[in-house]
Amino acid sequence: MFLDTSIECVLFDLDGTLIDTAPDFIAVLKRLSAETNRPPISDNRVQQTVSDGARALVQLAFEIEENDYRFAPLNQRLLDLYFEQLVNTQASLYPGIYYLLDQLEAAKIPWGIVTNKPEMYSLRLLENLNLLSRCGVLVCPDHVSARKPHPEAILLACDRLSCRTERTVYIGDHIRDIQAAKNADVIAVAAAYGYLSPEERVEEWSADFVLRSSEQALQLLNTLKFV
Repeated sequence: MFLDTSIECVLFDLDGTLIDTAPDFIAVLKRLSAETNRPPISDNRVQQTVSDGARALVQLAFEIEENDYRFAPLNQRLLDLYFEQLVNTQASLYPGIYYLLDQLEAAKIPWGIVTNKPEMYSLRLLENLNLLSRCGVLVCPDHVSARKPHPEAILLACDRLSCRTERTVYIGDHIRDIQAAKNADVIAVAAAYGYLSPEERVEEWSADFVLRSSEQALQLLNTLKFV
């Protein structure tokens, strides 16, 4: 299936949407748990929490809140271990995404990433997956004054790619991704294959479209045609 659409660019959330980064976080949390003599957290629970960020993973693994005196050093240690882990990352593109990126590039449709993951980690991950040179734009919290669900990051990406918002697609696996897309007036696509907890109801996010698998993305994009 080749790409036949009139969209101008496709933007992705990073963790749980474009790339399955859970294996790295699972490995890092196991190391941190061993260092602190804590029982390891189940892989499923880690996976369901990845999109909420490092702080949420520390809360999950150690059952403490951010105002606990132990929180800051544990969070920093997790981040340090994660940065090390990225050298030999176990992360990978979701099924069908590599082909989708090939098709976007063949059609000269730029793609980019808008993430709440800080730049230093995003850059190292993308470099080690040989994606950085292919990515048309990378917008991280370092580049904006407000994180998603604020629309600033998506609007900045559209501006850098010279794409109209009404012909831009943003795909994400968290409700804040859909809120950010709606706030930016771009086409909001929920990645229901991502890091969702069992309690999440994607249908209630008010996304324009829902992807049940990453392999459905190309088919969906082919339905988006404008006069």
